[in-house]
Amino acid sequence: MEERRHPRRWLILIVLCLSTLVLVVDNMVLTVSVPPIAADLGADAQDIQWIIESYILVFAGLLLTAGSLSDRFGRRRVMVVGLTLFGAASLLATVARDPEQLIAGRVLMGVGGALIMPSTLSILITVFDDEERRKAIGAWSAVAVVGLVGGPVLGGVLIAHFWWGAVFLMNVPIAGLAVVAALVLMPESKGPARKADPLGMVLSTVGMTALVWTIIESAESGLGDRATQISLAVAVLALGAFGIWEVRTDSPMVPLSLFRDRVFSGASFSLVLLTFANGGLMLVLTQYLQFVLGYSPARTGLAFAPMAVATLAFNGIGATLGNRIGNRPMTAAGLTVIAAGFAALASLPSDAGFGMLSAAMVLIGVGGGLAMPAATAALMSAVPGEHAGVGSALNDTVQQAGAALGVAVLGAVLSRTYAGAMPDSAPAGAAHSVSDALALSAASGDGALAVAAREAFTRAMSASFWGGAVGVLVAAVLAVVLIRDRDRDRGRGRERVVEPEGRDGLTTAA
Repeated sequence: MEERRHPRRWLILIVLCLSTLVLVVDNMVLTVSVPPIAADLGADAQDIQWIIESYILVFAGLLLTAGSLSDRFGRRRVMVVGLTLFGAASLLATVARDPEQLIAGRVLMGVGGALIMPSTLSILITVFDDEERRKAIGAWSAVAVVGLVGGPVLGGVLIAHFWWGAVFLMNVPIAGLAVVAALVLMPESKGPARKADPLGMVLSTVGMTALVWTIIESAESGLGDRATQISLAVAVLALGAFGIWEVRTDSPMVPLSLFRDRVFSGASFSLVLLTFANGGLMLVLTQYLQFVLGYSPARTGLAFAPMAVATLAFNGIGATLGNRIGNRPMTAAGLTVIAAGFAALASLPSDAGFGMLSAAMVLIGVGGGLAMPAATAALMSAVPGEHAGVGSALNDTVQQAGAALGVAVLGAVLSRTYAGAMPDSAPAGAAHSVSDALALSAASGDGALAVAAREAFTRAMSASFWGGAVGVLVAAVLAVVLIRDRDRDRGRGRERVVEPEGRDGLTTAA
């Protein structure tokens, strides 16, 4: 029996992509908005840290809970609530008059973002069938790359022509449009009724928040810091208790049995290692472009354009090929190409031209376009339909954890290698920060110090990117060993049984 497809599925995909785009762009425009925010609100370094990290902590901490809520109360409903809250919080951030108000706005934006993100992917896999799902996931994941590149450029334009509040104000009409479109176009879907798991929600929120906080702080102060050790202990205890409780309770918020599925585990670990490398990519490469090559913030954003274009192009190619050859070879091949791109970045000199840089970025974009949709499709194919929301949240959570870990670990490699590569005669401040070294060089007229700092940073960047390349290659090996394409292994042509349409207007496959 031929499965019926939702007639408005491609319009729904546009709404889902728009909802995802507003989250990605918002975080990226903030990177170029920090100086004017600090000047206008009188924010010190600690205020700026909380303005940036408060969103990340709340977002990561609530993802699993939000995914569970979407399965329980309706994925469209939770996404609409998230969009409404995100838009209202953005308006609050726009009119903030002091750092505390802006931090409060960012916290609420984190709550809204956590409600939005899992719902988008879970709605996508519900609306699209197996044949078209990979194409839809490719388009959805490509939006993140567009936001990654366009965010800093858009932020620079808005600040140049308006004021820093414009970077938050632009979220309001976009969120409003997405809410209206969701209510008009999208069907509602939810998992079967089951008991709530309030203890699981509390433990997962506390554990994930403490884990991300530990990763962020360890990059600055190391694991020897007392506060970092306490947060690590809280993370271990809370997440350990969460795992024990979820295994024993009759109605778990997160079905940890998913990790017994080799496809789910293989795709999860591959995505963790990929986002680990990508987290380091943004941290390291943006500094290289600005401090070593002398790019402006706007030009730095544009330097990522070759990667974005390649990702968009190969998302479509990967989706088409993926339907023919399966998720495992596509994921492994894409990850191998990404590793080659990181190796090319690791080989860049301190005076690299745009052509050399673009070639490396194109390799990463090509690999990402091939690997990300396939890995995500493999992961979600292992998730039962009734757990689509929490499965999507697990996908988002592992990527958030991987990116945060990449920033911490590769950032530490960068810092230590840079310090070791600086000459012993360098001033103390210059030996730990390339930006401080360049500032001292400009103030003293010591051109040799600037040259030494740029060379030291280039060596440090090389060490970080070789680490990223190794991580991605390990991810490729895991994809080959663990991921299996169920339909291909069982043989295609098996008749797909479709149940009658449910009360939410969606068909469900048996």
